[in-house]
Amino acid sequence: MAKTKELSKDTRNKIVDLHQAGKTESAIGKQLGVKKSTVGAIIRKWKTYKTTDNLPRSGAPRKISPRGVKMITRTVSKNPRTTRGDLVNDLQRAGTKVTKATISNTLRRQGLKSCSARRVPLLKPVHVRARLKFAREHLDDPEEDWENVIWSDETKIELFGKNSTCRVWRRKNAELHPKNTIPTVKHGGGNIMLWGCFSAKGPGRLIHVKERMNGAMYREILSKTLLPSARALKMKRGWVFLHDNDPKHTARATKEWLRKKHFKILEWPSQSPDLNPIENLWRELKIHVAQRQPQNITALEEICMEEWAKLPATVCKNLVATYRKRLTSVIANKGYYNKVLR
Repeated sequence: MAKTKELSKDTRNKIVDLHQAGKTESAIGKQLGVKKSTVGAIIRKWKTYKTTDNLPRSGAPRKISPRGVKMITRTVSKNPRTTRGDLVNDLQRAGTKVTKATISNTLRRQGLKSCSARRVPLLKPVHVRARLKFAREHLDDPEEDWENVIWSDETKIELFGKNSTCRVWRRKNAELHPKNTIPTVKHGGGNIMLWGCFSAKGPGRLIHVKERMNGAMYREILSKTLLPSARALKMKRGWVFLHDNDPKHTARATKEWLRKKHFKILEWPSQSPDLNPIENLWRELKIHVAQRQPQNITALEEICMEEWAKLPATVCKNLVATYRKRLTSVIANKGYYNKVLR
């Protein structure tokens, strides 16, 4: 039988509080989603020992002393890239011989587990300062201001490859059955580059960029898509346009073109994809496209256009409505990357 997850101390205390309030074990179990037998055991422990804390348990003593635990925890906190082998050697020099598995189990009990490091754009100190400045300056902006922004970006979608991910139900040793695999080809089998925009009212135009984009092509895309998107989305007068600091976006000719068209531009901190909610829409698009399994570039483009048009306006509205949380997260993380919110 698999081990059940231990109840948190907060849940155990709630059980006792509800018991003291006169509720039955069945009622407490239903309210908190806990088995009646578990509720009864916790109440009996409280009656006997006047505590809900875990009592001392029998078993072999820990191989690593409390002092050793503090030492390795402090080490990985300072340098998360420390290997288990390094920690084994550190403890051996201190007179304690353990295995790598013991290191893993000990750190897991401290709330630490080994994970693949996320790849993110390089942040230099100047980028961190700019991100903090942006977050603090706009933290108290009303939601209505963000609803008046058209967010834009480019993305690449591969025909086969990393975008085509899914989970399957399969039996043991059936991982290579054709029904349980995703076909891949070298270099992704080709890809397309897309430019798109959206606002709190829904997705705007989506364009397949068929050649290498330069400043002139970018201005042509804006000319054909930005104002039609603003009209289709029924943006209020004085709406604001957001694009990142790609060189073709910040080129002198592009800035002059935007100025002549009287577009208001939201000043943007470089290296900040996590602050642009369109990244969430790209993810949604790629998931939906992968589920339809296009087999060639023409089908890939058609499916992208169809799935983009079907993205719910409610998703767009929610991304903008929660924008303040992104800014709060950046400030809390001292200017470094935050988890892209949904």
